[in-house]
Amino acid sequence: MHDPDPSLAIPAAAVPAPPAVAPGLVEVPKGVSVIEHALMTMPLSPGVYRMLDGRGDALYVGKAKSLKKRVYSYTQFARLNERLRRMVSETASMEIVTTHTEAEALLLEANLIKRLKPRFNIVLRDDKSYPWLMLTEDHPFPQIVKHRGSRTRKGSYYGPFASVWSVNQTVNAMQRVFLLRSCQDSVFANRSRPCLLHQIRRCSAPCVGRVGAEEYGRLVNQARAFLGGKANTVQQELAREMEAAAERLEYERAAAIRDRIRGLTHVQGTAVINPASLTDADVIAGHQIGGQSCVQVFFIRGGRNNGNRAFFPTHARDMELDAVLAAFVAQFYDDKPAPGAVLLNHALPEGELVAEALSLKAGRRVALTVPARGEKRAVVLHAETNAREALERKLAETAGQAKLLEGVAELFGLSAVPARIECYDNSHIMGANPYGVMVVAGPDGFQKNAYRKYGIRGPIAPGDDFAMMREVLERRFGRALKEQAASENGEGEAPALPDLVLIDGGAGQLSAVRGIMQDLGMHTVPLVAIAKGPDRDAGREWFHMEGRQPFQLPPRDPVLYYLQRVRDETHRFAITTHRAGRSKALVTSELDEVPGVGSARKRALLNRFGSARGVKAAGLADLEATPGINTETARRIYAHFHPGAARDAG
Repeated sequence: MHDPDPSLAIPAAAVPAPPAVAPGLVEVPKGVSVIEHALMTMPLSPGVYRMLDGRGDALYVGKAKSLKKRVYSYTQFARLNERLRRMVSETASMEIVTTHTEAEALLLEANLIKRLKPRFNIVLRDDKSYPWLMLTEDHPFPQIVKHRGSRTRKGSYYGPFASVWSVNQTVNAMQRVFLLRSCQDSVFANRSRPCLLHQIRRCSAPCVGRVGAEEYGRLVNQARAFLGGKANTVQQELAREMEAAAERLEYERAAAIRDRIRGLTHVQGTAVINPASLTDADVIAGHQIGGQSCVQVFFIRGGRNNGNRAFFPTHARDMELDAVLAAFVAQFYDDKPAPGAVLLNHALPEGELVAEALSLKAGRRVALTVPARGEKRAVVLHAETNAREALERKLAETAGQAKLLEGVAELFGLSAVPARIECYDNSHIMGANPYGVMVVAGPDGFQKNAYRKYGIRGPIAPGDDFAMMREVLERRFGRALKEQAASENGEGEAPALPDLVLIDGGAGQLSAVRGIMQDLGMHTVPLVAIAKGPDRDAGREWFHMEGRQPFQLPPRDPVLYYLQRVRDETHRFAITTHRAGRSKALVTSELDEVPGVGSARKRALLNRFGSARGVKAAGLADLEATPGINTETARRIYAHFHPGAARDAG
C-alpha cells in the first residue's frame, strides 16, 4: 500500500534512461539495473508489481495506476529513503500483473500481501476465520447455530462475530427470545420427548410437536427481523401478541410472551459500544506508540455489538498511522464482506480508492467516514481508547518478556538473550496414540504458529519415552539441516534454529537428548532439562545442564515462573494433541475401510442401523433399503462384512 512519492514519477510519454548518480554520493546497486530492465517491457496500465529476492521470495508488493510511471521512481536511488534503498538493493527480479482499474489492483495487492507476507510491506497477520450465526434453510424447522468456515450449507448467515464467545452469547439470546432449536437434524428426527432446553424455556420443542410449522415459522421470521436490525418492530409485535393473549384470558401464554419481551429488552440495551444509530457498520480505530501500531475493530450488525478484536500489523517503525490503517483496511476485507459503513478515526491517504475497491468487491456501496461529532464519534473514540490500552498492554508485556529472557540468558550462561526457545514433551497412555510436541517461545511470548506436533511412527516399544524423543528430535532437526543446506545453495530460506532447548525430565533425559543432538551434528544448541520437584511440587524443580551440578531457583523467582509457564504450556499442548488423536481413533469405524463408502453414506448407514456392528449384522435387503445406498454399494458393503457369503454367492 505504500509506494514511493508520486512526485518522483515521470511523464506518461517515454521512459528515459535514469540519470547517473553523482560520484561518491550513493552507490547504485544491482537492483536498480534489474528494475530498469523490467521497465523496458512494462505497460502504462494499472496493475500490481512484485519485487523478488534471489530466492524468489516477495520483498514488496505494490499497486499502481500506471505501472511504468510508479516503478520508474525506484530507479531514482539517491532520492529513496533508507528502507526503500535496502529493498531495491535486494531486488533480483520483478513480476507484474495488469488489471482493468486501480481499484482492482488495490484488491489484488491486498490479497497478495496477506498471502505472501513480504518483508517491506505493512502486513496484517490475521489467519483466523471468524464465526458467524446461521439460520438453516434446508429443513422445515430451521436451526440456529454458530458456523465457521465455507458457507456450503443452505441458510442465512449473520456476522461476522469477533469471537466464539460473542456468537455463543447471541445464540443463547436468540434461544431465550425466539425459542429456536439448536439441535442437529439427526437429534431432531429421533426425539420422543422435549429436551432440557424446552424445560428451561430456551426452545419451543418443534421436534415433538409442541409448536406447529406455521407458529415456528413466525418465530423464525421474528428472529430474521431482529437479526436484520428491526428489533423495535419485533418488540411491538410481541407487545400486541401479549395484550391479545391477556384479553383472551390466556395468562400463561401472555406471561411467556412477557418473558420474551424482557429478554429482547435486555439484548437491546444500548451504550456507547452498542449505538442505536448504527445498524451495520465496522468501527476501526488505530493508535501508535514507539513505532508500533494497534488497530481495534468493533463489529456492529443489526444494531448490535458483535464484539471487538485487536490487531497488531507488522510494519517499519517510520510508517505513519494513516498509512497503516489504509493497508489494514484493504487486507482486512480481503476474505470477508465489508458492511455498508466503515467508521475510522483517521482519514486514509487514498480513501476514495479504498472505498471504490471495497464497493467493487461487495457489489454495493461501502462508505468510509471519519465522524466529527455525535454518537458515531463517541463510538470511534471508544474504539481508539481500546486500541491505545491494548497496545500499552502489549508493550508492557513485551518489556517484561525481555527482562525475563535476559534472566534466562544469565541463569543458563547463554552468549546472548534467546530469541527462540523450544520446549519438547511427549504424551501417550500405555504407549497408545503417542505424540511428541514442540512449543516455541520468544520476545513476543508464545509463537503458536511455530508449534509442531509429531505423530510417533515407530517402531517403538510402548512407553519408551527416550525413543519417542529421539524420533521427534531427528525429524525436527533433520529437516532443519536439509533446509539449511538448501539455503546455502540459494534454494530457500535458512531454517529457524533454537537458542535454547528445554526438555521435560532429569539427568537421564538430558543425557539421551545430548546424544541425539550430537548424532545430528547440533553440538552448539544449549540444552536444559527441567525435572519436577519432590511430590511433583511446582516451585521446587531441578535444572540439569551439561557441565553444572543440578540446581534449583528460589520459589518466587520470576525466571522460575517463566520457565514453569513454558513447561506447562508444552504439557498442555502435548495432552490436547494426544486427546485429539485418541478421539479421532475412537470415532474411526469399520465402515471407513469399505471402498466407496464416504462420509455421507457412512452417516446414512449409522442413522439407519445405529452402529458399525448393526451395519455388519444387516442383510443385503436391509442395506439396499437404506436411503442413499444403491444396489451396487449395498452389495459391496455386504461382501466386505461377509466375504465367505460373497464367494458362495459367486
